[in-house]
Amino acid sequence: MAKSQNRSYALPIAIMFALFFMIAFVTGYQNPLGDVIKNMTGGNAVLTQLGTLANFIAYAFMGYPAGKLLERSGYRITALMAVTVGFIGVLITYISGMIDDTSMALAIYLIGAFVAGFSMCMLNTVVNPMLNSLGRDQKQGNQLVQFGGTCNSLGATLAPVIVGGLIGGTASTISSANPVFFMAMGIFALAFIVIYFSELPEAEGFGTEQQKKEKLRISDALKFANLRWGLLCIFCYVGIEVGMANMTYQYLNNSDIVINGNIGVTSAAIAGTVVGIYWLLMLVGRLIGGIVGGKISSRAMMVSTTLVGIALVLCGMYSSETTVPFIGFDSGSMSFSVVNIPLNAILFIACGLCTSVQWGATFNLAVEGLGKYTPLASGLFMVMVCGGGIWPVVQSLIADSNILASFWLPVALWIYMLIYAVVLSKPASSQREILEEDGVVAEL
Repeated sequence: MAKSQNRSYALPIAIMFALFFMIAFVTGYQNPLGDVIKNMTGGNAVLTQLGTLANFIAYAFMGYPAGKLLERSGYRITALMAVTVGFIGVLITYISGMIDDTSMALAIYLIGAFVAGFSMCMLNTVVNPMLNSLGRDQKQGNQLVQFGGTCNSLGATLAPVIVGGLIGGTASTISSANPVFFMAMGIFALAFIVIYFSELPEAEGFGTEQQKKEKLRISDALKFANLRWGLLCIFCYVGIEVGMANMTYQYLNNSDIVINGNIGVTSAAIAGTVVGIYWLLMLVGRLIGGIVGGKISSRAMMVSTTLVGIALVLCGMYSSETTVPFIGFDSGSMSFSVVNIPLNAILFIACGLCTSVQWGATFNLAVEGLGKYTPLASGLFMVMVCGGGIWPVVQSLIADSNILASFWLPVALWIYMLIYAVVLSKPASSQREILEEDGVVAEL
């Protein structure tokens, strides 16, 4: 990669941080907007997850094409296309709030969430390697990615707090979140302008004839057992990460303790603040994971956090709804207050410390020993992120009858992840033979 040592990439780096923030923020505001959809339609808990489903199911369609686009066109073109698609997705969502017909407004809202999901997938594909390339060396590149992950967690933290406070628990129009849409479109537009007029470094080999000629087949990559089971593991993981936050939000927003025990603060504002702490704990967990990651193996990290997560959820499901004081923030009045919430909600959001490190641990275990198939595996990983939309819908179907019973689903998914970490993630000795046939030998 040709890179001038004297050139400053401070502004593009700042924009990449902003895009990291937007990936989480645009994904995260679907949850509180779900209550608006529910109020619009007078529907059940399933309708609250439709935006999340549309957002994440887009990954199933865009994950592999996004990887190929990055390989063929490079960082700059892929990033420009991603922010353009993101702007269009948010614009469609904004337009849905201008339509009076409920069915039509809902359909357009879901189209907007789906298009925004395309953008989130493309951005996830490009921002990590781009930040690596913007660093002066590999060490600084890794630091930039870690800072970017912190911005991502910040966006996820603020989305339910800001949007939940703006729309309240009784809002029945998507237009109630217009300020959020304006902010999102403004950041996307600014990002396009800055990236367009910036000279960004490209990874070595992108767009070369040799790279275009070499065609790696998905079937060859799937010969590796740890990848096959790892793809299912990441499909489960994203469902846990999103579902724990979304169902805790719905649990609090519909809790009699929260609704009747806190005069002057809406249940949506309280739920948004509490769930924002979940994402904040993920930020803390990522920082801790980065510090201890050099001393603890991915397998040990996965096993320990999965066991703790299962214990927290089971305790939350079977603990009595004892109330505890908590800090509530109402973004409508921009004020803090002491509120009362169920104790088990604290146990649920504490799971953010567990989910924080499990994406990286799963990825590391799944690509171990894959050699040249690692980039292809990364694209397949992005496809399986669609689990973040599918599993929360399944959980909401259970929650429509008993919301606490719905937390059995993340317990079941975590049990599979535990089995994967202990047994299914170990590379088989036959993987060396596969790589040797392709002229590649990897350390297994």
